[in-house]
Amino acid sequence: MSSDKLVSMANQIATFFHSQPGADRAQRVADHLNDFWDPRMRRDLIAHVAAGGAGLDPLVQEAMSHLRAPAG
Repeated sequence: MSSDKLVSMANQIATFFHSQPGADRAQRVADHLNDFWDPRMRRDLIAHVAAGGAGLDPLVQEAMSHLRAPAG
C-alpha cells in the first residue's frame, strides 16, 4: 500500500479520535491501529514515520510510541 494511502487512513482515524473526550486519544489511535491494521500496514507506517512522517496528523505521530511493531 502506498504511503499516501496509509497516511490518509491514519489521519482519518486521528480525525475521529480528535472529537473524543479524554487525554488518552493517542493511545486509542494506537489501539485501533494495533487491533485492526495488518502487520504490513503497521510496518509501512513505522517506516514512513522513520523517514520523517510527512503528512501525518500530530495525533498519529504521538500514537506511534504506543504502536506495536510487527515481528520480522
